[in-house]
Amino acid sequence: MILHGSVFSICRDAAGVAGHIFAFGLFLSPLDTFRRVIRNQTTEQFSGLPYIYALLNCLICLWYGTPLISPRNTMVMTVNSIGAVFQLVYIFLFIAYAEKGRKMKMLGLLLAVFAIFIAIVAGSLQIANVPLRRNVVGILSCASLVSMFASPLFIINLVIRTKSVEFMPFYLSLSTFLMSVSFFLYGLFNYDLFIYAPNGIGAVLGIVQLVLYFYYSRVAKEEPREPLLVSYS
Repeated sequence: MILHGSVFSICRDAAGVAGHIFAFGLFLSPLDTFRRVIRNQTTEQFSGLPYIYALLNCLICLWYGTPLISPRNTMVMTVNSIGAVFQLVYIFLFIAYAEKGRKMKMLGLLLAVFAIFIAIVAGSLQIANVPLRRNVVGILSCASLVSMFASPLFIINLVIRTKSVEFMPFYLSLSTFLMSVSFFLYGLFNYDLFIYAPNGIGAVLGIVQLVLYFYYSRVAKEEPREPLLVSYS
């Protein structure tokens, strides 16, 4: 029985480490966008909302991973701590290069995220029953993750409608899939429904994205195209 538990513990930790590695693919994915922002000294038509929402998601999941909420979930706490730092950097860069109106809007949204997070932390600590506290925060983190994984549905619809994978970067889809699978396994080995359920949904959606990518990439290569007129002006 002890050996069985130790094997599960090793598998859980291995899945968590793999999840950290693949998560970096997601955290680093906006780098090209912000290189362009810094180079052009403007945020152009880019939206800052994805980074605001990602920060809120990281903070809620970070809180769920703390020993005050759920023991044996250190990996969840660390990966979301790193994710929160990345999102904060992106948000501050966005604010630095945005025009005044968008700058104030982003500052307001950032304050709202911190206010929501503080309310969740303070409210959950008022729940004396530890299992109930874990369930409440777990449901919040699960809902946040599911909505985050569901956000690519718009891109999937766009890919099907346009028959183009231009707006669905391959490495971003691959990183999302691999990270979801890793934390799905981590949740299974840790017997944690609030981790494996949303990441299982994320893994399925990741498979859908990868299948669509390969299908429409092949279709695009097979379709004959008219020669393009190139302008050198």
